[in-house]
Amino acid sequence: MNPPTVHPSALTQAAAHWHALQRQGEVSAAQQRAFLDWLLVSPEHLREYLAISETAGALAEALRAMPDDLAVLLAAPAPRRADDNVVQLPLRSAAPAPVAPRRRRLPGLAAAAALLLSVGIGAPLAWPRTTHYVAAHGHPQQIRLADDSVVHLDADSELSVRMSLFGRRVELERGQASFVVAPDRRPFAVHAGGLEVTDIGTTFDVSLLREQARIAVSEGRVQVRGDGGRGRLLADLWAGKVAQVDYRDQRVQIRDEDAASMTAWWHGRVVFRDEPLRDVADRFNRRNAQRLRVSDDAGALRLTGNLRADDLASLRAFLDQQPALAIEQRADGIHVRQRVSGQDAVKKNSSK
Repeated sequence: MNPPTVHPSALTQAAAHWHALQRQGEVSAAQQRAFLDWLLVSPEHLREYLAISETAGALAEALRAMPDDLAVLLAAPAPRRADDNVVQLPLRSAAPAPVAPRRRRLPGLAAAAALLLSVGIGAPLAWPRTTHYVAAHGHPQQIRLADDSVVHLDADSELSVRMSLFGRRVELERGQASFVVAPDRRPFAVHAGGLEVTDIGTTFDVSLLREQARIAVSEGRVQVRGDGGRGRLLADLWAGKVAQVDYRDQRVQIRDEDAASMTAWWHGRVVFRDEPLRDVADRFNRRNAQRLRVSDDAGALRLTGNLRADDLASLRAFLDQQPALAIEQRADGIHVRQRVSGQDAVKKNSSK
């Protein structure tokens, strides 16, 4: 007697379709949005998708646990002729396998199993996924994420992006990045320097400086929390605001800045407003083979300017105009130190 035919419901078919699509690898941003929209229509959709995932995992485990010859037979194509559908299996003498505890059956489980067998199993789920991005020295990048958000990643910078069903998480590991966040029901959070920057529909910039993290908002609003997002609210920023948060004690300084200055580096300019020379030098050094080498005594000098990142001649002229600095061109780069005044020189000589 033939077993009854299982007819999957429309919901089960849709869940299996999305599961199979996710397993195949890269999908377009439009497909990801359509999947998320379908998933959030009803709790039933989410439950059915999770049932499909659980069934796929259980069937994959079952195949891995089967004897090799039986697994090969199950994976082989089905016979085409009705009079040639009997296969002789080799005899095996083995103790019966222990009976596993009965699992609670989920809605549509049998139909899901039948449908999953028809599309194949065993490949890992593509969701959630983490993607790593690195911008090499002198080569900033513009990256479009799976949710259609755009990341401007400065040279000598590195980040990881993890997309899941319920969130979008970025880890900025070094350097600087700007985020033009696409509308989405899932929260978008950037983790950098022990901070969590949560987007509330915005365009913002995060930079890891030597002693501080810098967060600048050119559009919308963000919230900044300490202790990797588990700590207190440190800043609530909106367009035109910049926060600098010390790594050591998470002390916050907030100031105003125009949006054009915040995004000027996208277009190859270095704009600095009352910033330490050491941080300014780091920004130039990401883009150029010839390095700006700043001594410890000159690194704290605060400067304001607007220069092209690749115009070292203008940078040299700008530094030459600073009365407190002495500039020297060497084979390994431009060396900058604090100028010693005549009075200071006399004091140093008299102390010898």
